[in-house]
Amino acid sequence: MTSLPLLTQYTGWPVIIGSGLAAYSTALHLKSPCLIIAPHIGGEGTSSALAQGGMSAAIGPNDSPECHAQDTIKAGAGLCDEDIVRHFTNAGPKAVETLLKWGVPLTRKENGQLALHLEAAHQHPRIVFAGGDQTGSLIMKSLVKMAQKEERICYLTPHHLLDFFVEDNELKGLWTSAGYIATNKCILATGSIGGLYTHTTIPLNNRGCALGLALKSGAEAINLEFTQFHPTALKTDKIKGRLPLISEAVRGVGALLLTNEGKRFIDELAPRDIVGRAISFQISQGKEVFLHTQNLNKGRFSTIFPGITASCLAVGLNPDDEPIPVQPAMHYHMGGLKVDKHGRTTISGLWANGEVACTGFHGANRLASNSLLEALILGKWIAQDIDYCSDHHTINQTRYPPLKNQIAFLSSDWAFHSLMESHLGIIRHEEGLKEFLSQILPESKKNSCALTASFIAWAALNRTESRGSHWRNDYLQTNLSAQRLNYSITDLKTLME
Repeated sequence: MTSLPLLTQYTGWPVIIGSGLAAYSTALHLKSPCLIIAPHIGGEGTSSALAQGGMSAAIGPNDSPECHAQDTIKAGAGLCDEDIVRHFTNAGPKAVETLLKWGVPLTRKENGQLALHLEAAHQHPRIVFAGGDQTGSLIMKSLVKMAQKEERICYLTPHHLLDFFVEDNELKGLWTSAGYIATNKCILATGSIGGLYTHTTIPLNNRGCALGLALKSGAEAINLEFTQFHPTALKTDKIKGRLPLISEAVRGVGALLLTNEGKRFIDELAPRDIVGRAISFQISQGKEVFLHTQNLNKGRFSTIFPGITASCLAVGLNPDDEPIPVQPAMHYHMGGLKVDKHGRTTISGLWANGEVACTGFHGANRLASNSLLEALILGKWIAQDIDYCSDHHTINQTRYPPLKNQIAFLSSDWAFHSLMESHLGIIRHEEGLKEFLSQILPESKKNSCALTASFIAWAALNRTESRGSHWRNDYLQTNLSAQRLNYSITDLKTLME
């Protein structure tokens, strides 16, 4: 493909790439007309729609945004941006009001107050939820319904981003599968990298392709080495692809983790990285691990968690009567494009929200249910920034260079799942990371997934310590002086040659 039609009707518009909570929060908060580009517009194929536990916010008795901040900073293992953390936790209560205003049916107790889940590493119950374990799905249905009422929100679907046109570190336009758009306002909200792994709880098409495009265009990234494995995905050989998640809220209401020998081996409400490594160790010793769900403190499992129950029943397991076999699976990427508190990346005119971005909120290990909070609030801050920028910046571009070789570079073909799992999984070491890079770097010039994976491996190789979700068995100690590490394409060019 060498040329594309010029979509003049969208010249200068804010263009949002994605269709999850990060995308829709930005679109709904914007005052100006905007364009959403995604394969689907209803949230299908997004991690947001799969979210079970809910959204964290300090609205309960004896709780406070500062307490929420302290829990987040502790879970982040020394790499959170503490100012950013407090910006988000202070905005949490208002974010709950926003969900209610947008029609999200958050669950209430009999007295009318919002019900709250307790999840690991939180000092207090502070997780608002909907439909038991169907929070993400119900949030997305409400937001999509709200957006469809807004004439200023337009859509290009089923389409996707092909590349950025960047000159002198400024965004000039976008090549999309529908045509070229001249704009200096783009918001990336394209999700995670979990589809690069063999075992993951997120949609398999989330493989970091857009992240790779941004990196190729010169954007800086941060904390790429920190990949969170959820401790409790449903372990089954009856499902190929994405594994159903068994929410942390299950442990929050009293489920116990036991080996097949009936032994309890970990505090179920310890931070995710600790629980994940503990389960992984048991499995490496030839044992099986189960969640025992028969004596929960809030009633029958199927009543509290109807969505998880349906997933279990689909593989012939009744969680009301039987323990659930579990294993860790890739779940959330703390790293991403480096953004400030306005969501601005290091490329002028490019913003990022959600899992493709890194604000510094999560540090080395995301606190449970903080991701929906981040996407919702940052969407508002990005919208405010863009509406302000729209008053001061215009673009008038009718000529653009041809697009070259992007179909091949954006290929979602990925043959390295097991290699990713082996060398960039829960436990890492220098030899394995170098072996991974030796095989993946040659592919990085040809494939955006490989470029993203190479960045993650390079970051993991350069963090010579164990911290949060990054664990090196050749560097078991935490280096307290180690800081957040920035990366750009210049870091890999020499290796790629």
